[in-house]
Amino acid sequence: MKTIRLTGIDRPAPDVVLGLMRIQDLDDDAVRTLVRTARDAGIDFFDHADVYGRDMHGCERRFAEAMRLSPSEREQITIQTKAGIVREGPYFDFSYEHLIEAVEGSLRALETDYIDILLLHRPDALVEPDEVARAFDELEAAGKVRAFGVSNHTPRQIDLLKKSVRQQLVANQIQLSITHAPSIAQGVAANMQGEQQSVTLDSGGIVDYCRLHDIAIQAWSPFQAGFFNGVFLGSPDYADLNAVIDRLAAAYDVPPIAIAVAWITRHPAAMQVVLGTTTPERVSGAAQGSDVALTRAEWYELFRAAGYRVP
Repeated sequence: MKTIRLTGIDRPAPDVVLGLMRIQDLDDDAVRTLVRTARDAGIDFFDHADVYGRDMHGCERRFAEAMRLSPSEREQITIQTKAGIVREGPYFDFSYEHLIEAVEGSLRALETDYIDILLLHRPDALVEPDEVARAFDELEAAGKVRAFGVSNHTPRQIDLLKKSVRQQLVANQIQLSITHAPSIAQGVAANMQGEQQSVTLDSGGIVDYCRLHDIAIQAWSPFQAGFFNGVFLGSPDYADLNAVIDRLAAAYDVPPIAIAVAWITRHPAAMQVVLGTTTPERVSGAAQGSDVALTRAEWYELFRAAGYRVP
């Protein structure tokens, strides 16, 4: 398992992360098996959010109840959670009061004294950076959060936060897969008249921006074809892409899911892939992608097979 460095986190971070948004209905044995499979594959980084589960903090609570981590076991893993979404609406709230309340709820649910990384969960159009900074400073000073980041934020939204926030923002979690890669594709076709792929969205350049500012990109829904409309692996709608994936999987002696992961981890931006599966076999298969070093030719072949233009 390859690792990357995250500012403020003592241990190296694996480039494949286990997301736990679907575990609330799993029993203790199933949760422990899932986590053990991840640990055996080199994944010691677990992604949560306060809104995951049927009720607030539901999946965080289920994780803690099943794992019953000792203090030494807690020190061996990285726990990341997110805050900022209000389910009753829904709407977003990055106010000082909401962020403090959300973190306190996560600490109780996770049965831990600290959160390794806290992400702001999607942008809040009404954000007041001074309030975010006040919350971050208080949480850091109390030892309740060790590092901070964002999700689905554009370069300008990050710059706005940095106007007040003094902490390094260590991660930006965005949707990214072979078939959902506008953040990468736009740069490849930049300045190509008439190419939809070249259109700049969300102030553009998020991948390059994150590389320039040492912000790790975390890819969520890495196997989704688009925005919550099914996976591309094995889909007849992506026959050409799957033919390439299957051929490369055979060549590297890994399952196809590993190639989908490898396409992301091959990128020099040192990205992390956030898995959302609750199937242990898929976790172990996906984790193998970390060690597959696709060539440039193979990476671009997958890119073209997904329907992107390489001018």
